[in-house]
Amino acid sequence: MTGVPIMTGAPIIAPAPIIEIVDASKSFDNGQSFAFRNVTLRVETGCFVALVGASGSGKTTLLKIINRLIQPDSGAVRVEGQDVAAINAPVLRRRIGYVFQGVGLFPHMSVAENIGITPKLLGWPAAEIATRVKELLDLVELPQSYLSRPPLSLSGGERQRAGVARAIAARPKIVLMDEPLGALDPITRDSVGSAYRTLHDRLGLTTLMVTHDIQEALLLADRIAVMKAGRILAFDTPHGLTAVAQDPDVAALMGMPKQQAERIRSILDGSGASGRHE
Repeated sequence: MTGVPIMTGAPIIAPAPIIEIVDASKSFDNGQSFAFRNVTLRVETGCFVALVGASGSGKTTLLKIINRLIQPDSGAVRVEGQDVAAINAPVLRRRIGYVFQGVGLFPHMSVAENIGITPKLLGWPAAEIATRVKELLDLVELPQSYLSRPPLSLSGGERQRAGVARAIAARPKIVLMDEPLGALDPITRDSVGSAYRTLHDRLGLTTLMVTHDIQEALLLADRIAVMKAGRILAFDTPHGLTAVAQDPDVAALMGMPKQQAERIRSILDGSGASGRHE
């Protein structure tokens, strides 16, 4: 007997997103201005998502509602299927790594104390914390001799690596990053960004990173959310955002790296120098 095979068993159900923001809004000045309005964003486990857009587009505020640093006025935010409003805020934050803009290491603590602070708050034994801190220094490629040093004795790139180590010390599944590389010089920025992407893949993390740099987003992220005036204009892979016609603002943003590369090429080959470097 021939024919079309009959499929049996339960239907395949896509896994629930590890982060889910549904119809969320946040206003300031007694409702006079909105950071974002009716935003929905779903992030799958293991995805690296970049939030890009101009200053004031709502990126950082959207990031902060995930770990309750800011409360939305309406809508739902869920982490691993749980409504974050039902989770004690400090407990929630200890489950989520956070890399601050400007690093935010405590200057009165050693590098080791900074990295181990979340495991200590979670009640890890001191010996386990010490072992974990040493492991993390190797993971972010910092010398073990830095354990006792104050953060201000480190370079900017080294402090950022220590900040990443602190964020992942308690083995979170999710890491939030707010302009983590913005204050670094271009070479250090590229090095630290690449190193973090390697860690993201190696540890199976889910990462949301706020950045103004579209080139950085294209190089590091699996998916990019383009924001403007509190709305998500597009959410897709880097290839998806550049392969088809988009909203004009999205198209302009995604076309910028190519335009910059063409201008640099013309300057380097002399065709567009206009005598500036003669």
